[in-house]
Amino acid sequence: MRILMIKLSSLGDIIHTLPALNALKKAYPQAEIDWVTEEVGMELLSGHPYINQLLLYKRYEWPEALKKGSWVKVLKEVVGFKDQLQKGYNLVIDFQGLLKSAVIAWLARGNKKIGFANGREGSHFSFHKKYKANYNEHAVIRYLKLLQFAGIPVDFNEIVFSLPPAPAIDFKLKAPYIVINPTARWPSKMWFKEKWAALGKDLLKLGYKVVFTGAKADKVYVDAICSDCSSAINLAGKTNLKSLISLYKQAHLIISVDTGTMHLAAAAGNPVIALFGPTAPWRTGPFGKGHTVIYKSLSCQPCFRKDCKDKACLKDIEVEEIIEAVKRY
Repeated sequence: MRILMIKLSSLGDIIHTLPALNALKKAYPQAEIDWVTEEVGMELLSGHPYINQLLLYKRYEWPEALKKGSWVKVLKEVVGFKDQLQKGYNLVIDFQGLLKSAVIAWLARGNKKIGFANGREGSHFSFHKKYKANYNEHAVIRYLKLLQFAGIPVDFNEIVFSLPPAPAIDFKLKAPYIVINPTARWPSKMWFKEKWAALGKDLLKLGYKVVFTGAKADKVYVDAICSDCSSAINLAGKTNLKSLISLYKQAHLIISVDTGTMHLAAAAGNPVIALFGPTAPWRTGPFGKGHTVIYKSLSCQPCFRKDCKDKACLKDIEVEEIIEAVKRY
C-alpha cells in the first residue's frame, strides 16, 4: 500500500493535517506514506516516523534560481521531482485545494485520487472522487472528513497530533514559564508592542518567567518589546520548529496571535491563549480542549484582510483581559 499526501503549506495547515496522517497510519500500519510539501514542511516533518519519504516542492528556491538565470538547474530538479511522483500510488490525497497542488496530484501516478470539489482556482480537475467541504468547520475536521469520504476509518473522538520527535532541550528555566508568540505574517493579526511589553511585566509580577519567541525576521520587532520588558527572555531567531516543540511542552502555557507556531503549541499539548482579529477561530483556532480564544466578535470580524489601518478588533483586547485568562490556569 502506497499513499501520497499533498499538503504544501502553511505551517498551521500542515499541523492541521497531522491527525489525518495519524489516521492513515492507524488504518494502514504497513503502508508507505509519502508527503509532498514546501520548505516549511520539510523543516517540521523531517524525521517523522510515519512518513516514508518527503518530496520537496521548492516554492521559494526555484523562482529565485530562475531570476538568477539557473534555468538548466531548475529544469533538472523539476524533472526529478516529477519522476519521484511516478513511483505509483494506491491513493493520492490533496489536502491543499489549490491549482498547484492539483497539478501535483495530476502528475502523480495513482489508482485513486481524492480532493476537494470546492477547492480554489479550479483545483478539482485532477481527482477521481471529490469531497464538498464545509469551510466553516475547523481545518482539522475538514481534512479528517476528506479521509472519511475516501473510505478510511476515522475516530473523531480520538484526534491525535502526531508530531515528529523533538530534541530534549534544557532551557534552564527553573520557575514556571510562559511563552509569548507576538508575531504573524499578516500585519492585521499583530497586537501592539506596548501592550506585549505591559503584559510581560504583569506576568513577571505574578512570578512567571516570560519567554518571547520569533523567527530571525521578527528579531527587530521582538527586541523592541523586550527593550521595554528587560527581564523577559528573548529567543527571537534562536529557535527552530523542533526546539520550539520542546519549549512548548515544558511551558506553563503559551500566549499567541493567530500564527503557525500557535498551532504547533496547541499540538504540543499545553494550553494556549490565542488573540484573534481578522480571522475565524472556529476555522483555525487552537484545536482541542483547554485553550482560550480572545475574540471580540465585532461587526467587521472576520474580515480575512492582511492589512487594516484601524485594527479595532485587536485594539479592544486589553492586557487585563489576558491576565485574567492566565489566572484561570
